[in-house]
Amino acid sequence: MRLGVLDVGSNTVHLLVVDAHPGARPLPAHSYKAELRLAQLLDDGGAIGDEGIEKLVAVVRDALQAAEDKGVEDLLPFATSAVREAGNADEVLTRVEEETGVRLQVLSGAEEARLTFLAVRRWFGWSAGKLLVLDIGGGSLEIAYGIDEEPDAAASLPLGAGRLTAGWLPGDPPGSEEVRTLRRHVRTEIARTVGEFSRFGAPDHVVATSKTFKQLARIAGAARTADGLYVQRELKRESLEAWVPRLSAMTARQRAELPGVSDGRAGQILAGALVAEATMDLFGVESLEICPWALREGVILRRLDHMGTA
Repeated sequence: MRLGVLDVGSNTVHLLVVDAHPGARPLPAHSYKAELRLAQLLDDGGAIGDEGIEKLVAVVRDALQAAEDKGVEDLLPFATSAVREAGNADEVLTRVEEETGVRLQVLSGAEEARLTFLAVRRWFGWSAGKLLVLDIGGGSLEIAYGIDEEPDAAASLPLGAGRLTAGWLPGDPPGSEEVRTLRRHVRTEIARTVGEFSRFGAPDHVVATSKTFKQLARIAGAARTADGLYVQRELKRESLEAWVPRLSAMTARQRAELPGVSDGRAGQILAGALVAEATMDLFGVESLEICPWALREGVILRRLDHMGTA
């Protein structure tokens, strides 16, 4: 069957269409993306304003049309931290449903971490052993650890690249004191969670997903997206540490000229780098591998699992 997963994230709204059935690998058939940056459309009270809601409704309508055009049989719509943490989340969900007919399922941070972990486990298989999975989104950082398909520990921290850029790095380029203050904040938040993971022992394989990690790996010399899904891509902490001060000194326009960095992400790649560097350092990670599958694939795989047992 043809499935569509509609991901309303903090940075983008992304429709991924796949051909899939239980027991088989989902095959991508179509992708539709729109940059919305919901995390940056919050008012002082933490609510998504009318303009933001109207933009979201319009993008969801366009995604629905794309899904219909591509023959999607079953649509799986969900929202993550930007909607989850909005002060008027219920109003946003109601407006979207009333005007488009789509009822967004709001995933908790722990659910995000678990579903992303499932996707990574399926990609690498059982031979990968104990996995530590890291995912930096626009609104949050997800961390998960385990040896099975369900992680033994999962956490979600409000350390997304978009959120931190909007709240902590107003300058372009930011001032050195702004960067230092954010660095201290990020490390304090992450350090609080290390203990709940370290009691399980060292992972056999450390994996990262998300656009932020993919772009950081590309900056540090990893293969291009055009080289294919199955090319191994790594990010070494040593390389990342060398790039952080360089990114700090650049404007968003200059960062956008770096390999793999899109215009829409250039402004927030520094905050993402600070989170990635801190996570790798505090968890004692020297090198990690980039996984092409992430949350959307996890949602699809869970749906297929349920179909297989129905």
